[in-house]
Order: sequence, then C-alpha cells, then structure tokens
Amino acid sequence: MSITVKQNHNKRQLERIIELLAKDSMYEVRNFIHSIYPAETAHIIESLEPAAREKIWSVIPPNVMGEILVRLHVEVASNLIRVTDRKDLIKATENLESDDMVDLLHSLPEPLLSQVFESIAVAERNRLESALSYDDNSAGGIMSLDVLTVRADVSLDVVLRYLRKRGDLPTATDSLIVTDRNNNYQGLLAVSSLLTKDGHLKVSDIMSSDVEGIPYQMPASEVALLFEQRNMLSAPVLSETGRLLGRITIDDVINIIRDEEGHSLMSRVGLDEEQDMFAPVAVSAKRRAVWLGINLFTAFLAAWVIGIFEATIDQIVALAVLMPIVASMGGIAGSQTLTLVIRGLALKQVSGANAGKLLVKEMAIGVVNGVLWACVVAIIAGLWFQSVSLGALLGSAMIINLICAAFAGATIPLALDKVGIDPALAGGVLLTTVTDVVGFMAFLGLATIFLL
Repeated sequence: MSITVKQNHNKRQLERIIELLAKDSMYEVRNFIHSIYPAETAHIIESLEPAAREKIWSVIPPNVMGEILVRLHVEVASNLIRVTDRKDLIKATENLESDDMVDLLHSLPEPLLSQVFESIAVAERNRLESALSYDDNSAGGIMSLDVLTVRADVSLDVVLRYLRKRGDLPTATDSLIVTDRNNNYQGLLAVSSLLTKDGHLKVSDIMSSDVEGIPYQMPASEVALLFEQRNMLSAPVLSETGRLLGRITIDDVINIIRDEEGHSLMSRVGLDEEQDMFAPVAVSAKRRAVWLGINLFTAFLAAWVIGIFEATIDQIVALAVLMPIVASMGGIAGSQTLTLVIRGLALKQVSGANAGKLLVKEMAIGVVNGVLWACVVAIIAGLWFQSVSLGALLGSAMIINLICAAFAGATIPLALDKVGIDPALAGGVLLTTVTDVVGFMAFLGLATIFLL
C-alpha cells in the first residue's frame, strides 16, 4: 500500500469516527472500532481531543487495550491508563508479546506495576524484570523475549516434530536460534532450510554459524542501520559473554525508524515526539516557552549587532532594506549543510576520519554558490538603488556569509555530537545565530568602511 493511499485510508477512518461521535452513536462507534486494527485505533485516538478519546476508550475490550496502549505516544497512553480500571489494565497485559509487555510496563504507575507483576508467573516475572533493566534505546530495551531455540546435535525431523507439538511460532520467525545447553549462541537455522532439507540431517549440518548476534548495549539507531544493511528480518541479542538474551524483529526496527523520524522533525523546533498533540493549553505553552526564550535571546543578539551600526543605517536607509537578504541566504545555505551532516551522523556516514574532507567540500560549495548568487544580487541591488558600490558590498557580504554558513553547518553538529548533545535539537538555533550575526556584521561593517 502506497504512503498516499495509506494516508487517505487513515483520513477516512478519522473522519468516520468524528462523524459517529458527533451523532453520539456509541453503538456504531463500538462496531467501527471493533472492525479495525489496534494500530489504526491508536492512530485515531491520538488524533482526537481528550474527551473524545475517553469515549472511544470506553468501548474497547480489555483484551485489546494492551495492543493499543503500546502503539500510543507515552503521554497519551499515560492519560488513558489513569482513567482505566486496574482489573482491565491487568487483563490488557495477558496476551501481549514480551517486547510489547515491557513497553507497556514502562508506562504503568508503581502501584499498578506491582499488581501486574503479582499476576504473572514467577519465571515470566523474572524475565520481564531483567528486560526492564535495559536502556529503552538499546538492543536490550527493544528486544523480544519470545525466542525459539534448538540444539545443534538434533536432526531436522526432531525439530519439526517439536514445532508441530508446540503448535505456533513467535511473530516474524524466519529462523530458529541455535544454542548450546548453557544458552550460548551458536548460529541460526533458517525456517526455509528446515522445511526443504533432508530430515535426517542434523541442525549443525545446515545452520549458519557465521551470523553475528547483536550486543544488548548497541544503540537502537545502530540496530536499525544494521537491519537495513544486512537485509535482516530478525536477529539474536546477546550478552557480553555470548549468552542468548532475546531477539529483535523487523517490526521492532520499523518502530525505531518511525520514532527517529518523529524525533528528528519535532526536535528541530524544541518539541518532543512523545508529547500529546491535544495536551492542555497551559502545558503546551509552558513547554514551548523555553524554546521561544532561547530564540528570543538569539534574536536580541542579532539586534545588538544591528544596533552597533545604527548610525550607518540612518545615513544609508537602503541597508535596512537589503540586509535581511544576506542573513536569509546564509540561513538557507547553512541549513542545507546542517541537515546533510546530521543525516550523515545518524547513518554513521560521518566520523572524525572523513569530517575534514566533508568540511572542505562544503566550504567549496559555499564559495561557488556565494560567488554565483553574489553576482545576481549585486546586479539586482545595483539596478534597484542605482548604486554599483552598494551592489558590490551586498555581493561581498553574501560570499562571506555563505562560506561561514557552510563552515558552521558542518562544524556545529559535529561539535554537539562530540559533547553528547542532539544536533537535531540545538543545531538549528546555533546556526541561525551564526548566519544572522555574521551576515549583519559583514554587510553593515563593509558599508561602514567603504560607503561612509
């Protein structure tokens, strides 16, 4: 299904549920919600205001609640958990896969978390407690505990009989994990090989022993990149000693990619991808006020630079008309470099080994585009204000700013990444400050020197 078709499908579902809620036809709302997938219900819930969410939540059976909660943003899920009966929440956890169960447990308040643990068998409780100890954004934090293991010294016929007796397979099982008696990872047995090879062969004869497992400490972003590069559907997760801990499947990776995309988009303006779109006005305003305050500070810094050249602007009013052009062009050029480098860092394509060459390349682009567009704006400004010198100064300032913008766009994300700050969060503000200050300083400074 194409992205456009999927978007239209979601839009139609949302419009339909809004129509049914407006009619206050809860019977039809219930039937509609029961006819769609939990992920689609989660999308609808996040798209509605709190009062409408609670109406929909009231018609959802407890055995489906868990599947919906794990697909909601943390803030939305937490609000629904607060208005849900505890017995229903405990029932909601019963049919969840282990990785979804861990995600849901992270959202539960402490008293309820203890009650859920008490309702779980001791062995499963120990496994879940271990999984909860891993970092959410690591391989251990996103792995599933539902794994199928086999021994290397058994025949394929024995494995098939075991699977038939078991009756089902964990979701997205494309291979069985081969371990020894101490649960140490040895390799993978592809389901396709299991079904097509001679049943008298042993697992050790056809298993892939060269497939590396994923360390539990590996960041989730690197896990997603590894899946893409190696075209994997699932992968085992290992401890430091090589013991099997769990597995990661392609659906987990899709969630990582979706979350990273949301984070990258929202963090550019100081927002959190987990925030509720329909959070109360006071809460949302408070969150955004911090970022607006930071931007206000940078704006005053640019204004202070302009104020230094107040006398120059008073004598040559045309400067006030033209100076936004220099800052704007620098901002766009710098943003292009900034975005390129941030993406390169996310994909692990940029490191200390090639950062210098990338910086030189981006600076060269700044020079080429600076000269090209400087000529264009110089001609336009010269004709507009009948002043060759003014046009030349504008063009010169633009060259300076585009080169500085390229330098800042490349070095700012590298520096932020080195000190452990998310470049997507702070890079844009710092870049804007640099391009504004340098642009105004270059243009007004040159005007002060050569035109007065």
